[in-house]
Amino acid sequence: MGAPAGARENEPDVNSGSSGGAGGSTATASANPDAPPKEGLKIAFLPKQLNNSYFTVTDRGGKTAVGEFKGVFSEVGPSEASASSQVSYINTLTQQGTDVIATSANDPKAICSALDEARSGGAKVVTFDSDTDPECRDIYINQATAEGIAATQVKLISEAIGADGGDIVILSATANATNRNAWIALMKKELEKPEYSKLKLVATVYGDDNAQKSQQEVQALLQQHPTLKGIISPTTVGVAAAAQYLAGSEYKGKVQLTGLGFPSQLKEFVKNGTMKSFALWDVEKLGYLTAYAGAALASARSPAPKAKSSRPATWANSKSEPTASSCSGTPRSSPPTTWISSTSSRQPGRVGKYPPGRQH
Repeated sequence: MGAPAGARENEPDVNSGSSGGAGGSTATASANPDAPPKEGLKIAFLPKQLNNSYFTVTDRGGKTAVGEFKGVFSEVGPSEASASSQVSYINTLTQQGTDVIATSANDPKAICSALDEARSGGAKVVTFDSDTDPECRDIYINQATAEGIAATQVKLISEAIGADGGDIVILSATANATNRNAWIALMKKELEKPEYSKLKLVATVYGDDNAQKSQQEVQALLQQHPTLKGIISPTTVGVAAAAQYLAGSEYKGKVQLTGLGFPSQLKEFVKNGTMKSFALWDVEKLGYLTAYAGAALASARSPAPKAKSSRPATWANSKSEPTASSCSGTPRSSPPTTWISSTSSRQPGRVGKYPPGRQH
């Protein structure tokens, strides 16, 4: 059923056991799911890299949750998102007797041995955003289905380019990122649909979630593909870097851009015509749910007996407040939240307001 205008009920999905990380299945356990988490639990967030705006927000959500159940929150991590850069931090957290390690993996296999040692020492491991091999963790929090993300990204670039189509490229993060590789594979499958027959994917490159490298990759792509019509960047760092580069170049408005990004970073580029649309889920809720799931596991509770998934809001460039539609019940496939620029049927020159609670 529909939610009130401006409401946001985008709840990530929960996967547990040895199942993969795309389905949004519900965890089961015999423990009392309504029992409060233990107080004093040591919850550590280990993102792909520190000083990345995406993980700053997810970890903030985790910190809020940990404060609510009176745990001890910490955040540690590498400055670069390389495959094995998280290993030493996991080892240190294990030695410190951390109760829950919440991590977004730079590589699905590289940190498994370290996580196995942590679990042998009594820690619970929760992955979020980007999963490890399922055998290496206790539960995975899926921010949105891979199918929904892929379909949304292809749809947005198609709409931005128009009916004539053309060559497109993907600017991703790291080459080993589990989540983005899954999205890219599904984008390629999506592009096989008849409605996208005029779009041609000519390259996939990696900016390593580094703004400077991402801009260098964009520059190289524009030189190598003079007929390029669009860029998909399913990474908050990459899409912001690409937008900044395009905005100051001759390609502004000629090469279309979409991706996964924060309104606070990209709204200026929607306003000035660099891009027409982009998408993202509620990142802070992802961190919030991750912390509570970890606390539930560490307290011998069922982490998500009634987990649900909701259809996200659509942000439009119109006079009215954004509206959200949601549907509770069994988790199901849904696209991420979409930010859309003005169209001829809406008041031009306006950027839609943020939903309540969204950080500006």
